[in-house]
Amino acid sequence: MELSGTGVWSIGLRYADPGEIAETAAELEELGYCGLWIPDPGGEVFDAVERLLRATKQVVVATGVLNLWMHTPEETAQAHARITAHYGPRFLLGVGASHAPLVEEALGKGRYRNPVRAMQSFLDGLDGAATPLGADSRVLAALGPRMLELARSRASGAHPYNVSPEHTAFARRALGTSKLLAPEQAVVLTDDPATGRELARQYLNRYLELENYAKNFLRLGFSEDDMANGCSDRLVDAIVVWGDEEAITARIEDHRAAGADHVCIQVLGDDPLPREAWRRLAPALRGT
Repeated sequence: MELSGTGVWSIGLRYADPGEIAETAAELEELGYCGLWIPDPGGEVFDAVERLLRATKQVVVATGVLNLWMHTPEETAQAHARITAHYGPRFLLGVGASHAPLVEEALGKGRYRNPVRAMQSFLDGLDGAATPLGADSRVLAALGPRMLELARSRASGAHPYNVSPEHTAFARRALGTSKLLAPEQAVVLTDDPATGRELARQYLNRYLELENYAKNFLRLGFSEDDMANGCSDRLVDAIVVWGDEEAITARIEDHRAAGADHVCIQVLGDDPLPREAWRRLAPALRGT
């Protein structure tokens, strides 16, 4: 499947009121957003995918990302086959290895193991399922070189999260020219720098204790000091873009110039379905 343009990454599209989700998804498609991405800490993610597909006509619906510890490969492949048989090739499976603290809180101590090996095993299961889920219908949550190599060799591409355009350039070099690269970009639509950075910090601080994100920030040239005391303005501004429509569009264009095929925006704030922000941004982002 081909995926370009700009999409939306949203927790609300997974967990808000089902009727409002359906109405919002239809509007997002009308506004020109090309992909709708939802997270999966576990639970009935395939029901959530179908809800979005029922509400839309052409937009791609993607998991950003399916937690491989919470689903079996056979169950995943079977659900994907059933959904695509009904809605056509609009369901893109994003798969991720999650994080040790989250997995072990849900499943118990010792359940989390080497994420690259766990991903290889899960992909083997998708390939060997009764209804195989092929590489062309899946992307991997990939930040570092080893997971990006898996995304290049065993998937249609990568869906990096919490990254800058500099990481997008790094990922493009690792993936080569032919693979899909669809980074997430957190945004705050505000003209007030204090508000923008405060919301960005609240968001970013949740991730600083997760090892893979901390390692990736170091890989990108940030220091331990950048991640201390609520994180530096330099780190905040690199990972979360705040400002008006022009500033946010410029950041999306930076990802494009660095090699992204598709960028999905996550609007930060208290509203689980920030429809007004999505409406304001749509005209500016339609051309990116």
